[in-house]
Amino acid sequence: MSENKNLRSRNGSLQRRRNFLLFLVCTAIILSPAVIVYADMGPKPSVQIKFTGMEGEEYYGTLLSLHDSTGPAWVWDGKEENARYGEGEYEIWKTFVEYKDEDGFYFLQEWWKCSENQELKWIYRPPSTYKILLYFPDRDKFYVSPIYTQYAFDSYYTVDLSKLAENPVLNAKKSYDYAWEIISLIVRIILTILLELAIALLFGYREKRQILFLAAVNVITQVILNIWLNYVNYTSGSMLFGFAYILGELLVLILEAIIYCCLIGRFSKKSERRVKVVCYAIVANVVSFFVGYWLAEKIPGIF
Repeated sequence: MSENKNLRSRNGSLQRRRNFLLFLVCTAIILSPAVIVYADMGPKPSVQIKFTGMEGEEYYGTLLSLHDSTGPAWVWDGKEENARYGEGEYEIWKTFVEYKDEDGFYFLQEWWKCSENQELKWIYRPPSTYKILLYFPDRDKFYVSPIYTQYAFDSYYTVDLSKLAENPVLNAKKSYDYAWEIISLIVRIILTILLELAIALLFGYREKRQILFLAAVNVITQVILNIWLNYVNYTSGSMLFGFAYILGELLVLILEAIIYCCLIGRFSKKSERRVKVVCYAIVANVVSFFVGYWLAEKIPGIF
């Protein structure tokens, strides 16, 4: 009888583990579409160019693309209804449309009056391979750069325009803002951890040891995740970033759920149900997705 009881106990324990793993797998599968949608809504690559040495003269700028479209931007097909220019912008738009690049790069109907802020910012799906093109109306003259490729998720350049008379080629120097990216990374990690701890309080985890335990786990997972994503962003750009983002968030969710299930009891005065702590991990991560997206809309420089 004792052996049968022990056997049933072991079988029951094994079945509970299987059910728990099945629950995690099903959760990951169910959440995958939501994570994919969020990844699409989240941060996008950008090309940001700072111009120096040309104050006081009006000029416009764009990025010529190797391909005839990128995201919502495309080359004009000759149809009036597809022409993209605003009030008072027709002549500038027409001038860019009529420009013929010697390497066959395309104007995608996206341009900026760069003389206003001495910068060009294409912050929503810029071309991955491009040339910088500037037009000076008073001179009725174009200046173009060599071919560049996005070298980071957010590619920063500086172009000195003070010597255009001597050298009419736009030479861009990489000027990645490492300090700001580090600050952004730290802010993202802190906000995510604070949010998930607030959700922990709503789930009834109020004991000091519980909060410290959950905080420690979140610090470790968020630091590793964000550093990894920043590295992928910098080195590999948007395609691999999207995959890394989806995979990383799912792995963090599963890893946190497993750690909480295995260790939360050691930091609680009373027994904790596994289903509750798994639900906390799911809710905390899903909420952080959407709050992160909302903050990305409000503070795009941070997210």
